[in-house]
Amino acid sequence: MRYAVLVCGLLLCVAAPLSAADYPAPKEDDFVLKDFRFQNGDTLQELSIHYRTLGEPRRDDKGVVLNAVLILHGTTGSGANFIRPEFAGELFGKGQLLDATRYYLILPDGIGHGKSSKPSDGRHTRFPQYGYLDMIAAQHRLLTEGLKVDHVRLVMGTSMGGMHTWLWGEKYPDFMDALMPLASLPTQIAGRNRMWRRIGIDAIRNDPQWKDGEYKEQPHGLRTAAEVVVFMGSNPVLRQEEAPTLDKADKLLDKLVGDLLKTWDANDILYALDSSRDYDPGPGLEKIRAPLLAVNSADDLINPPELGILEREIKKVKHGKAVVIPLSDKTRGHGTHTLAAVWKDHLAGLLKDSEP
Repeated sequence: MRYAVLVCGLLLCVAAPLSAADYPAPKEDDFVLKDFRFQNGDTLQELSIHYRTLGEPRRDDKGVVLNAVLILHGTTGSGANFIRPEFAGELFGKGQLLDATRYYLILPDGIGHGKSSKPSDGRHTRFPQYGYLDMIAAQHRLLTEGLKVDHVRLVMGTSMGGMHTWLWGEKYPDFMDALMPLASLPTQIAGRNRMWRRIGIDAIRNDPQWKDGEYKEQPHGLRTAAEVVVFMGSNPVLRQEEAPTLDKADKLLDKLVGDLLKTWDANDILYALDSSRDYDPGPGLEKIRAPLLAVNSADDLINPPELGILEREIKKVKHGKAVVIPLSDKTRGHGTHTLAAVWKDHLAGLLKDSEP
């Protein structure tokens, strides 16, 4: 049986068996937001948001879209992360839970990510210091102004996209029928979660080759940032199986890091890692009205269950539930968020329970 190694937004995970796509090819486009104002007061005359859609919108007699689903990616990723057998192949096909012939699936690239406006486009460190609140504000404008969608059946996301999902429920509580954040916690980025991000940020920013963002070649500190990301991305059981000797561990690390460095840009990564600094949904969880199902995995090094945060905070969400998937040979640490076969039964339950 053939397997692939994939990058799931922020982190690496081992993919499920490859299969032929049986869903329509995504359509890609860009929407330009005029005079976009960031939370810190900076503005861009034009902010381009790239997006993919599958399926077509279905509207009622008042023009309200009934079948839109917003799917949000992780840090350093893009909407393209979901066009894979282990995600789209499990969900978007005919008769599947998010059948693209029934739903209007919207997969945007966040600010600073994918093909959306980002520091490496030319502004470098003159690009506005965006945060998560800026990213969801841009997503909201894409839907309402660009796609003329003012209601969605579901908002779901992985890792950073999961964190955005919590914020969507707070900022736009009547906009959706259901919410499904994956691989995230509804609390400020702190503790070890902030520390590993700071390690990556500092490795880039303190590298003399960074030159305040005006480097001609990628600074060496970018490799350290990539190594930290790889380290956080999987569970120790899987890593031991993949690399049972010193030599194999070194070779695997070099391979995984090398794959990231083929496409990474230091300014983009620095901004992306730091964009979580304004994430703090805890005080607003009571504002969430739609049914919400949070799904984490027990082997997630970034959101470890021993913290007890998810179990404590979900009690503040009126229609909230939480599931922590036990460690198994099917889970892949943080990267479990993109392996839909592991958690799609929970999605089925959420869709059933939240039927309008």
